[in-house]
Amino acid sequence: MVARDATAGMSAWHAITTVAIDTPHGPAAAHLHPAGDPAGALVLGHGAGGGVAAPDLVAATAVALALGISVALVEQPYRVAGRRSPSPAHQLDAAWAAVVEHLRAAELAGVPVVTGGRSSGARVACRTAAATGAAGVLCLAFPLQPPARKNGTRAASRQGELDAVAVPMLVVQGEGDPFGMPDPEGRREVARLRGNHSLRSDISGLKAAVEAWLRRTLLGAR
Repeated sequence: MVARDATAGMSAWHAITTVAIDTPHGPAAAHLHPAGDPAGALVLGHGAGGGVAAPDLVAATAVALALGISVALVEQPYRVAGRRSPSPAHQLDAAWAAVVEHLRAAELAGVPVVTGGRSSGARVACRTAAATGAAGVLCLAFPLQPPARKNGTRAASRQGELDAVAVPMLVVQGEGDPFGMPDPEGRREVARLRGNHSLRSDISGLKAAVEAWLRRTLLGAR
């Protein structure tokens, strides 16, 4: 199947195919960017209200492909169905696990797989890291602590989702992100960039951080 408009802007630098994948909550779509004789694979999800053409996802995809790492950019079923409001967390997690399971058995078979995503997609990858057998987790703009509501109350921190990941992790975070800044700890690295939650202000810094981490995580620092 030829890629749909969601990733049409990327077709100038690499061939893309799109695979529809059944999940317990409807069909998801995986936009595949295959590398020749790949050393590994990177599977990334989108943010809650955005899509797979977000600038940080596009930048991470370009970096991975240049390193010989295949990429799959995954659209959750609610986005494929045309909805903007995200599904509940347990549905996102179940759909994501089904997609990764399919990819590991088919298009991305035989290589180590790093999972991750942008914002909400990063949370999903963290919560499912063990279940999907991820070799590492890449978080772009992890929404650590939701900003205070108008009445002054704050939702609970998502720190536990980060702490539960037992494999190497990179969090790429804007220093002005209203969701806060995670701390590096154990196998969790944090790359602090200028800018905010969009990560648009320092794409070159994002690329450098992702490249160095992928070399260490998937390529043995070569």
